[in-house]
Formats: sequence, C-alpha cells, structure tokens
Amino acid sequence: MTLEIISDPALDGARHGFFTRKGGASSGVFAGLNCGFGSSDQQDIVAINRDRVAGALSLPSTHLVGVHQVHSADVVTVEKAGPILRKADGLVTRHKDIGLSVLTADCQPVLFMDATAGVIGAAHAGWKGALTGVLEQTVRAMEQLGALRQNVAAVIGPSISQANYEVGGEFRDRFMAVDPGYDRFFVAGAQSRFHFDLPGFGLMRLRSFGVGQAHWTRHCTYADPVRFFSYRRSVHRKEADYGRLIAAIRL
Repeated sequence: MTLEIISDPALDGARHGFFTRKGGASSGVFAGLNCGFGSSDQQDIVAINRDRVAGALSLPSTHLVGVHQVHSADVVTVEKAGPILRKADGLVTRHKDIGLSVLTADCQPVLFMDATAGVIGAAHAGWKGALTGVLEQTVRAMEQLGALRQNVAAVIGPSISQANYEVGGEFRDRFMAVDPGYDRFFVAGAQSRFHFDLPGFGLMRLRSFGVGQAHWTRHCTYADPVRFFSYRRSVHRKEADYGRLIAAIRL
C-alpha cells in the first residue's frame, strides 16, 4: 500500500510530511505505519516502516533523527546523523542531509521552517510540553542557528481535537494556575468535566511568540481510526497497545 503523506504549503521548500498509518508493514492494533520503537510491535517491522518514511524523504534511514520523547520543553540541535538517545521533545538543524522526526498518537506534531535562513525544526507537543514551552524553545533554538522568528512557519499536524479531548477539573486547574485567560481553551462537558482545545492552545502559543505563520492541518487523530493512531482511543477500546505516527522534515 502507498504511503499517505499530509503536507502543507507553508513548508514548501522543505521535504516534509505528517505520515498517516497507511502504507506500513505492521499488523494487529499496530496495522499500518507504526514508527514507534517504544511500542510492543516487532522491532524489525518498525524498522521497515521507518525505512519507508526515510525513503519518502530521499534519506537513508540512519539520517532520520529522533529523540527520546518525555513531554519536556528541551530541544536538541542536530549536527550530524545517527541516533540521539538524549531525552528531549524538540529538534532543530540547518543541515540538508538530516531529517528531523517526532512521534505522536494524539499529541501535537509540529514542523517548523525558516526558508530564508535554511533552518528547520520539529517538536512533540502534548499538553505538558505546550504548557511548559517546547514550541517557544524550538523557535529559540532555530534562532540560534540564524532563523528569524517572523520568518518561521509552524504547522501543527494531526492531533486530538477538542471534541474528543475530555479532561477533569484538576487538569483545567493546572492551566488556570499559569494564566486564568487559558480558560478559553476549555468548554464544559458532562458531569463536571471539560473538553480541552490542544491545537488551539498550541496555535495561541506560537502566534503569541511572534512566528510568521502558524496553523493546524485540522485532522483529528481520535476521530479517524483508518488514518491515525490514537492513544486515547486505544484506552477507550481497551487495546493492549497503540501505534505511533511520525512527522518528519528535511531541507
């Protein structure tokens, strides 16, 4: 099956994509393009899937770089190809033979580019990373490589939408403690619960920080099981594990 790759005109000039689960070699609950070595899927099959992603970017698999994601605001500057074992959630580079990648299954995959400076970035931004500043830190790391904030385009890929992201009051309280104005990203749900707008929050953080353009592709991971893996959907279905989507970019 052919890979399905969601791209965005804002990132024209860089080979990039938010890859759906279509076109992979995995089976069972991982059926499709599971790119997460942290899953219980067969490791050799995950390697095949990642090889296909690297090939789509015209890269050898060793040049598709990722990090050990931990929902932090830490960012790595990538100077050479090869595995990065460091715990972080953002990556930046100006090297043309390196692909930056992040894995998600409801969290926000965000790809960045300053086409003029020739600098790219990628970030994994769940609620915790977004709240503690991983998006802003990624842009700052790009600036250290010569990017200008006003020239940066940032695109949020397939993420869980507000309609499907139900949370408790204590979750909302964490945001309100940082800024009471964050209340606008929550709507009341059933039984004293709320629905949180994760991509809306990510867009606000990016735009408030002054990036040149920022938008969401408007794909909900939870709502479309044919195209996307979803951690929350797997929990609701009582599945043993879940696949990981990959987003990647290279100059």
